[in-house]
Amino acid sequence: MTEGNLINGKKLQKRAAERTQELPGAELTHPFGVDWDVYQVRGKVFMLQTVLAGVPIVILKAAPADGLSVRTAREDITPGCHMNKRHWITRHPDGGLDAAFVDELVTESYLLVSENMPKRQRPVGAATFGQRL
Repeated sequence: MTEGNLINGKKLQKRAAERTQELPGAELTHPFGVDWDVYQVRGKVFMLQTVLAGVPIVILKAAPADGLSVRTAREDITPGCHMNKRHWITRHPDGGLDAAFVDELVTESYLLVSENMPKRQRPVGAATFGQRL
């Protein structure tokens, strides 16, 4: 991981938001007001962004085992702020994350939400997402 690939704070939020633009059916909404960017797929939330106490954060869905693993390994990832602590994680700007890891966290959150939808509503198949046909 090179210094040029590390991202913090607002750059983290920008990178995460850019990744959502590549995900089929993802849309930005503001159901909680202008201070909260809420990203949804087919009306289901998969990512939230806001600033708490001057600190930009990104909140993402995570499989319970994966969420526990990244929270244990990294001090800058904590249980989901204002969300179910078992199924959501919060990424804080401390420490920096590799851009590819941010993309992976956003994509995984999107897929977790998508795979729980009825098949006819899913914008993509979780098993084949990202594969070249």
